[in-house]
Amino acid sequence: MAIATFGAGCFWGVEYFFRQVPGVLNATSGYMGGGDKAVTYEQVKKGTTGHAEVVQVEYDASQVSYDELLQVFWKNHNPTSLNKQGADMGTQYRSVVFFHDKEQKQLAEASKLALMRSGKWGMRQIVTEIVPAQTFHKAEDYHQDYIRKNDLPSCHIEY
Repeated sequence: MAIATFGAGCFWGVEYFFRQVPGVLNATSGYMGGGDKAVTYEQVKKGTTGHAEVVQVEYDASQVSYDELLQVFWKNHNPTSLNKQGADMGTQYRSVVFFHDKEQKQLAEASKLALMRSGKWGMRQIVTEIVPAQTFHKAEDYHQDYIRKNDLPSCHIEY
């Protein structure tokens, strides 16, 4: 089993999209990027802890590649929107790839460059951070699989 961690706005929709990918064994909503100190949703939502809402993806690399996960990431949020996705604003909603090893870093940087060169976003700058993974803090149970449990449509749009 391999692990990947992505932040792309509200974790509910990010988790939902990754759960749809064959080869993804689990997608867990949580927080990363603000250090080792355990945090709660109430703290993170204020935007003062440095943490981002993220989804930690556990996947079978023989069934789905990290590159394929990156494509899901890029496709389901706006990477040109600094600290904002839809109505959600603040650094806790930033676009970020937390890499777990050198290969993930290289693949993430290459995919970001390819997206920039594709012209998909025109002249807008892709502001997605690509940074080393830190301690993952699992979000409260009521956040896990939130969209399915509450029979909601996804809160993200496909780009």
